[in-house]
Amino acid sequence: MCRLSGKVAVITGAAQGMGEAHARAFIREGACVILTDVNQVKGEALARSLGDKAMFISHDVARGDDWSKVVTQGEASFGRINVLVNNAGVIGPVQGLQDFSEEDFLKVCAVNQLGVFLGMKAVLPSMVAAGGGSIVNISSIAGMLGTRESSNAAYCASKWAVRGMSKLVAAQHGKDGIRVNSVHPGYILTPMMVAATDANGGGAAEAIPLGRMAQPAEVSNVVLFLASDEASFVSGAEHVVDGAMIAG
Repeated sequence: MCRLSGKVAVITGAAQGMGEAHARAFIREGACVILTDVNQVKGEALARSLGDKAMFISHDVARGDDWSKVVTQGEASFGRINVLVNNAGVIGPVQGLQDFSEEDFLKVCAVNQLGVFLGMKAVLPSMVAAGGGSIVNISSIAGMLGTRESSNAAYCASKWAVRGMSKLVAAQHGKDGIRVNSVHPGYILTPMMVAATDANGGGAAEAIPLGRMAQPAEVSNVVLFLASDEASFVSGAEHVVDGAMIAG
């Protein structure tokens, strides 16, 4: 089990939920992993549990200087960065447009949209120097259609932006051997999803053709594939992981 042997990955929002699942999968498949999060206690504990091939850096994805720190420390520890998983995200209040504040809109977009932009910009030089790499940007089914029951205007706007940026950077940097893809999870049993709705996705799980919400590891399987050399000709694409919820 060494599908990511020799690869060095940055995973944001890695202290819990999907990010934790991604980190565990990457370590299992041989990668060195730089876990980042604003939750220092959980992030440090997870990194310790994963062993010497993992390190944790406290990191606000909406701050460019924090991204510089991540790249500098990551390269100092592991020599290069050739995988980035932009996983950090927030939902914000589940409210209609009239009730949603400008302040909350900007907070959501700072993490979900600006954070992805800053992350790609920060790691590109390291990936170019390494001869290529893979960027996996976690969007949402809210980046494919409006999810009126479980999100808001800022969340949908930011996740559509992630989809668009992923395509642009894939087209611009394919010549550098850099692949960029977006992953669009549906209803996943993470602390963020349950806090925003409930353990049944606010009733949305009943509309999923496969009949249930997904476990975080089921998204990690897709992220792992995209990070690996198995996906060597896969770039600029959307990968929906939603149990066929938006299929029809």
